[in-house]
Amino acid sequence: MNAPPDGWTLSASAFNLTPEVVRAEHAAPDLALTLVERGLASEIEVELGQLWRGYPAATVDEARTLRDRLHAAGGRVSIVGVSIDEWDGHRRRTEDERLAFLEPQLRTSAALGARGVRLPLGQAGGILERTVPLLEELDLVLYEEAQGHQTPAALPADYARIAEIDSPHVRLLLDISMLMPALPVTYLDALSRSGLDPALVAVLRDHWREAETHAAVIDHLRSGRVPGPVHTLYMNLLVRFGRSDIADVASVLPLLGGVHLKFWDLDDADHRLSDPIRDVGTALAATGFTGTLCSEWGGQEWLDDDPWEMTSRHLALAAGILSDRHPSAPPQEASTP
Repeated sequence: MNAPPDGWTLSASAFNLTPEVVRAEHAAPDLALTLVERGLASEIEVELGQLWRGYPAATVDEARTLRDRLHAAGGRVSIVGVSIDEWDGHRRRTEDERLAFLEPQLRTSAALGARGVRLPLGQAGGILERTVPLLEELDLVLYEEAQGHQTPAALPADYARIAEIDSPHVRLLLDISMLMPALPVTYLDALSRSGLDPALVAVLRDHWREAETHAAVIDHLRSGRVPGPVHTLYMNLLVRFGRSDIADVASVLPLLGGVHLKFWDLDDADHRLSDPIRDVGTALAATGFTGTLCSEWGGQEWLDDDPWEMTSRHLALAAGILSDRHPSAPPQEASTP
């Protein structure tokens, strides 16, 4: 496999194995370990809520055990997905309670040997600054993840807060789902099979990045014309799929400490998969970026492909693109599943 630039680490997300976690034939930590044991990646991202039933309570001993097993296999945890539950079952948590909810997750992540933890952009809110001393104590970075429609233009205050804190322990993580030139072929196929209006499917296929398309998506939802069985899948159009260009995030690239190389399927006939990777790689090379670039598969929602094979093939594609980041380099293609 081609190697990315020095200081860039390709990793794989255990989230990719979610269907196997749900199947529950093997324990979630054992499944996460397979990403290293099978040679897919030496660094992996994990979701704390997927690993142990005791979440969000501290699972420090279990974390150390998994850390040691990963180390023995030649791997480690890069970033841990954590969360803040805003409600205690009866009322909204206070800021002190939100911090108390997060703290054991940070300590468990440190016991895992992780470099950092990940929260959705803006979720920490007013406690973000208050986490810095604890992050320093635990030698962790807190990454705020932006994806889909969460551009700097849409959420300027959340990006500004990261810049204002100005700490190496609080960084931005960019999910390239923000930069989709077109929708996944298999997703469009799934919408077509659901009975969604063929005229709307055609608009989504041919005019994804046009402003009128967003308005059409909302109008169709409000009209009640989205078939029930595909309603959740349809919401990806409003939440998980973005339509921005790399220029739209250029101003915040200096804040970046990590990238999610989100992919949905491996159909790259027109470079809809490889172009965002190439654009990000070229932009990061100009900023002196160091950090992880993680393969994260989102297409499991409608596909039943083998997650290890999908991840392996995607990492091979990404490594080839990122090892030659010149904008005029010929595209690398992945074969279709």
